[in-house]
Amino acid sequence: DLKVDNSSLTGESDPQERGPGNTHRNPLEATNMAFNGTLAVAGSAYAIVVRTGDGTVLGQIAGLTAGEEKATSPLTREIADFVRIIACVALFTAAVFFATGMGLYRDFPFAINFAIGTFVAWVPEGLPATVTMLLTIAAKRLAAENVLVKDLQGVETLGAVTLLATDKTGTLTRNQMTVANLWTNGRLFTATRSHTDVGEPITDINVAGMCDIVQISSLCRSVKFDRTDVPIEKRTLLGDATESGLVRFAASRTGPEFDAMEDRHPKVFEVPFSSATKVMLTIHRLEHTNGPLTLLLKGAPERVLRLCSTILYGDTEIPLTDAHRAEFQESYEGMAGQGHRVLAFAKLKLDGATYTTDYTFDRRSGNWPQDGFMFVGLASLEDPPKHGVREAVGRCRAAGIQVVMVTGDHPLTAEAVARRINLVLGETREGVARRTGRPIDTIGDDEYEAVVVHGEQIEGMSDADWEHVFRKPEVIFARTSPRNKLDIVARAQTLGHICAVTGDGVNDAPALKKADLGVAMNASGSDVSKEAASMILLDDNFASIVRGIEEGRLIFANLKKSIRYTLTHSTPEVVPQILYIIVPLPAMITSIMILVIDLGFEVLAALTYAWEPAESPTGLMKLPPRKPVTVRSIMQKRAREARDAEDALPEGAAWIQRLGRAMRAPFTRNWWINR
Repeated sequence: DLKVDNSSLTGESDPQERGPGNTHRNPLEATNMAFNGTLAVAGSAYAIVVRTGDGTVLGQIAGLTAGEEKATSPLTREIADFVRIIACVALFTAAVFFATGMGLYRDFPFAINFAIGTFVAWVPEGLPATVTMLLTIAAKRLAAENVLVKDLQGVETLGAVTLLATDKTGTLTRNQMTVANLWTNGRLFTATRSHTDVGEPITDINVAGMCDIVQISSLCRSVKFDRTDVPIEKRTLLGDATESGLVRFAASRTGPEFDAMEDRHPKVFEVPFSSATKVMLTIHRLEHTNGPLTLLLKGAPERVLRLCSTILYGDTEIPLTDAHRAEFQESYEGMAGQGHRVLAFAKLKLDGATYTTDYTFDRRSGNWPQDGFMFVGLASLEDPPKHGVREAVGRCRAAGIQVVMVTGDHPLTAEAVARRINLVLGETREGVARRTGRPIDTIGDDEYEAVVVHGEQIEGMSDADWEHVFRKPEVIFARTSPRNKLDIVARAQTLGHICAVTGDGVNDAPALKKADLGVAMNASGSDVSKEAASMILLDDNFASIVRGIEEGRLIFANLKKSIRYTLTHSTPEVVPQILYIIVPLPAMITSIMILVIDLGFEVLAALTYAWEPAESPTGLMKLPPRKPVTVRSIMQKRAREARDAEDALPEGAAWIQRLGRAMRAPFTRNWWINR
């Protein structure tokens, strides 16, 4: 009856049952394997250790993380290209005018002094300091928005992002099972506040059915609070996540009465949940008209219904009919269809003539009623989205950024959550086939907008398959392993995407390090993920990423203005040097004076652009990325890679060959085409 919490490895919020049998090929889905670094939340078991150290899944993840090199940021690449161009112009100009000076005056000291002055006039010496200080100021502003920047280049990288690959559990959702809907007494209730909710709001827990579910959730449980000397909302529940969600719901509805409930109705007997029975049973001193004891039951809906002969309906207990079973099935399927975990509740008032306060219950003999219970109702639980996630996804879409969900959870659960946060709006290929009644092979690529890729398919995907997947605007990768997540990031970068990855678990660490920008969560994130990331969300709010993207785009726009300003004073510094040798006029400005101007005064003036506001309050998030990935851009990138392969030197070439190749490159046709 062992249950484990694998959320740190797979992203699944629900505890997973473990036992001796297994039918899955994927080790992360195997029902007879428990992994290092995960939590045993219920039950007990004997196990055989089959892997240790680096051989464990946790060790393999550490190996993947250590083996990945951090990608160079877009700003670093662009500044490097800019510096190379300026350096070439400066060297060429200095060489030309050195030759001119020698030809006119035959004076070497004069010519070399003139060449140095020309070279210094072209080079923007204050540029590195300006860029660093601008990024530092932006990072300080982001810290006030609960975004901690570990790598300064990450500020601008976030503004250049074209694809945002995000984990589900703990990033988009709270990683906390929460009661969503209740069906009891023939009525459907909603326990949350959302425009997508279906059912009546819960206004009174003392009505028939509702009070029974709250009572069963409060008493029929194995989870416990870590402490009782603080308010309920500040306590931590120890045990099964699903049970914790029910207890948290009951405690929030009963308030201070919750702690006293167990004392008033002590537990007499308990049969814990098991994978064989799929139910949990407890008997309490809960008096009624026929005796002092009451049996409470919760578990898998179909198992609980099978044990019941009556149902609470219309405020009274009546015999269970086929019409009631049909209504139960409709409600059950409706809840499960939303990706919720569904539990059923039942109770039985034990006959006081047989089951007295002195009666001894024995688990081996099963000397308690085995059927004839009263069916009370259903409760569905979900891992709800975090506040602001839906709006953040919409703003990313408006900014031309493709948001991709990458999770280890089940495909149906992932799709249900994605639809709830508007990450997926269109139909999948399977959905079109169901709607039209056509075979799935006959559905064309232009007939659907969303695609759900199972982790087992990833290893067999070709380049064309990857290109086809990323061309779709709505993509979900489910049942992914850490290696799969790494492959997804690498493939996206191959197509030209500037890729940001968000995650909080150990399994996200390799992808966080591989990405152009890794974003980890602070409160819910593991130390491994924080170490691998370049940026940390202090409030664990996915919406903070949108503010970071907006700030990144603003700082790039201001960097361009600052660099333009820095370059404009190069001309008035070069012209006096030219006049010095051609006219000739006396040297109006020396090399030392140029350095003093560039480093002493111009840097301060250029820094003022750090506080330059956006041209429009909302305009930055309505512009496409500066290097969007399109079919044309992918074709151009492939052609450029093919040309580079033609000109590439063989492996092991000497440094003199590489230097010669670099010097000849600007005089080749392919070099200019690539530019």
